[in-house]
Amino acid sequence: MTIKECYEVIGGDYEAVFQRMMRKEALIIKFAKKFIDDGSYKNLVDNLSAGNVEEAFRAAHTLKGVAQNLGFEKLYKPSSDMAEILRAGNMEGIDGLMDDITREYEKTVTALREL
Repeated sequence: MTIKECYEVIGGDYEAVFQRMMRKEALIIKFAKKFIDDGSYKNLVDNLSAGNVEEAFRAAHTLKGVAQNLGFEKLYKPSSDMAEILRAGNMEGIDGLMDDITREYEKTVTALREL
């Protein structure tokens, strides 16, 4: 699978990232592959399970930022929504969002592993 095909599978914004990465596909591949080892998602899951809203917020905020920078739009949106809920200091309404985040995260990581 090419990096462009990968972005199509995950619903990412390849063209925006291509422009941001100085039109160098090798840079996109390099940073996209690093996402596989990023601990933000696991930190989010662990801290939500522990009821630690403050650390869960940090993890959601980091995941949101990484997803946005890499053009992973379908992961960015629910991560951003999650960060805003957690920023307010509560966990009400996060169940559906966490399902969306998990689905998009797994789809993204699976596609990136096929590069």
